[in-house]
Amino acid sequence: MAYDKFNVLRSTAVPLPIENVDTDQLIPARFLKATERVGFGDNLFRDWRYNGDNTPKADFVLNNPVYKGKILVGGKNFGSGSSREHAAWAVYDYGFRCVVSSFFADIFRNNCLNIGVLPVQVSPEFAEKIFTAIFANPDTELEVNLPEQTITLLATGEKETFEISPYKKDNMINGFDDIDYLQSIKPEIEEFALHLPL
Repeated sequence: MAYDKFNVLRSTAVPLPIENVDTDQLIPARFLKATERVGFGDNLFRDWRYNGDNTPKADFVLNNPVYKGKILVGGKNFGSGSSREHAAWAVYDYGFRCVVSSFFADIFRNNCLNIGVLPVQVSPEFAEKIFTAIFANPDTELEVNLPEQTITLLATGEKETFEISPYKKDNMINGFDDIDYLQSIKPEIEEFALHLPL
């Protein structure tokens, strides 16, 4: 399933300075019945966003119209817990294209990379600078440059580099998942197969 190409993202951000956000908080288990990647955004952080009667909780950041954008800035150890792919699907379906944190759980990081959400790991110090800037001015913008592997706090020009595997980087720039990548090199695969011994 192809997804949006990712090159340079410039956006305001939604701050969630909570540590150890696990996948059950991202998408509660009762919403895992669907097998397609759509419709999960409505239930992203469901139990944090809504009361038992389905009314929005006014004090949760996703219900605060002051904060918006395609970047979610989370606390340390984001995406821990179970390996459910649906957590990454919910982040993408809600509209986020990048999650910033000072540490990601490995499985969540890989699930994000597989479906077009860029996990950007920064130092704890830079994460704190981002939070401080956003809380001081919700219109603060970040620029995430995937080709250059940099994230910049545009208000001050401060930036950091981040790591990503060359394969996943290329796939995100092209909007490929693993199957799309194989399809893109089909001629080379067929050529290679012609020269295999019988």
